[in-house]
Amino acid sequence: MAATDIIRQELAHRTSNGIDVTLCWNKATNRVSVEVTDARFDESFEFEVPGSHALDAFHHPYVYAPPSVVAGSVGSWDVVAT
Repeated sequence: MAATDIIRQELAHRTSNGIDVTLCWNKATNRVSVEVTDARFDESFEFEVPGSHALDAFHHPYVYAPPSVVAGSVGSWDVVAT
């Protein structure tokens, strides 16, 4: 494999309310992952997802992310008391 070959490829990216979500495919392992970055809280996490659920996980990352990955993401679970 040449040094210029792309191993990880971005398939989709979106931004909403300071949260960036990126869907990536790793050519070497043929695995798909979702990366979430919350600029408001300077937090991020990444998780693998089955290819058959990739697009749904891209649109709903907090549903598909393992609880252990999201647990440290304080901004994701803030609840405002009314």
